[in-house]
Amino acid sequence: MFRALSRVLARPSAGVRTCVLVVLLTATGIAILELVREQTGTAGFFVGLGLALLPVPPLMAAFRWLGRAAPGPWRQLLFCFGWGACTAALIAILANNFATQWVAAATADPSDADQLGSVVIAPVVEETAKAAALFLVFAFRRRHFAGPADGFVLAGFTATGFAFTENILYLGNAFYEDVANGTGVLDSVTAATFFVRVVLSPFAHPLFTVLTGLGFGAASLSARRSRRIGLPLLGLALAMATHALWNGSSHFGEYGFYAVYGCVMVPAFGLLLWLAVRMRRQRLRAVTAELSVYAGAGWLSPAEVPALASLPARSLARGLARAAGGRPSARAVSRYAADATALAVLRHRARRRGRAAREPDFAERERELLHALWLRRATAAPALARAAVLEELLPARSGLPQEGAPASARPPTGALAAVPAPRRHLAGRPERPASRREPEPGPEPRREPEPPGEPEPSPGRAGARR
Repeated sequence: MFRALSRVLARPSAGVRTCVLVVLLTATGIAILELVREQTGTAGFFVGLGLALLPVPPLMAAFRWLGRAAPGPWRQLLFCFGWGACTAALIAILANNFATQWVAAATADPSDADQLGSVVIAPVVEETAKAAALFLVFAFRRRHFAGPADGFVLAGFTATGFAFTENILYLGNAFYEDVANGTGVLDSVTAATFFVRVVLSPFAHPLFTVLTGLGFGAASLSARRSRRIGLPLLGLALAMATHALWNGSSHFGEYGFYAVYGCVMVPAFGLLLWLAVRMRRQRLRAVTAELSVYAGAGWLSPAEVPALASLPARSLARGLARAAGGRPSARAVSRYAADATALAVLRHRARRRGRAAREPDFAERERELLHALWLRRATAAPALARAAVLEELLPARSGLPQEGAPASARPPTGALAAVPAPRRHLAGRPERPASRREPEPGPEPRREPEPPGEPEPSPGRAGARR
């Protein structure tokens, strides 16, 4: 009893962790807003807030576009944004001010203290504070951290939140200075700050933190402990170095800023943009390859695989389902596509790590996702198959589900005939909605789809077993 209690206390439940994080983000959010308002004044705070909001939706949409191939939960993305905007920003402001004042008191030279604070202290403090959000997701939500693409997206949301709060502070202070000096709009410090931070370099903070996110993403694919520790630290070090170079550009002479911007920041941004598109395409190809294995074993129909690997086809399938059954049907298709993609990513990550045995929860997670797919297949499968035909992803032929015909009305084939529900081993049969009856499952299959690292059944052998 005492051992069980110690385990519970040592590893709190998901509800307890959620409550702690909500309280932490709320408290730090209130504190950072009040701190910024005190420094900028009320008028400067609202002006900075309005101007700082402008780049947030485009940046969030860009990072969400990258993650659409394998969408993660919105709560996780909002946590990263809130951590960057509230907790990380509060830590950075307090730590930077304390360190700068300490250096100024120790050296008796405020100018050198400010330069040292912007080039050395700020990059270390800020990138470490932002990386803490990625570490929490990596430690407690490892199943949603399946590769560099996930690290890219999570780091982007965290850095966008941090840049949002920092822009409020800089723009608010600039407006306060302009009001005090009576400067005109075109010659104002506010306009110059807005141009540099919002128009010219809105991607600066995301670019730094994405390097840390790529390190965590690469570590999630590695089975070696040294790499799981070393790769995130390497990414964090690169983020700090790039951040320090960017902050120190104003100290490199009259044209130092333009030289760093043109020779470092713009090429790095272009490289990361190319990498984002490449990772997105690779993830969609992985969806095709891995789901084809499950389709060959009967878990999916062959027409669903190209539709699930095509974002336009997914969107079309949601539209078809909404037209036939309303918003609940469209949500079922969205959830079905997300679960199928998560299944493909899970299998692909296990292949990259060598074998399924190196994934501690591979079998359990695979059964959960297969069960979730089975529960929504009656609604989602016909819409996806029809979308594949309309998008010309495969030729229309007999045997494909027809639009409007429920999948439960047709006899299941292959391993699907046995209802691949993970809870059959515990409760005897899966849960079914009370509003409709499903056909009774047939006999259990001899074996479920092969885990990564084991030989996969060919269509002929799978047909022989069935």
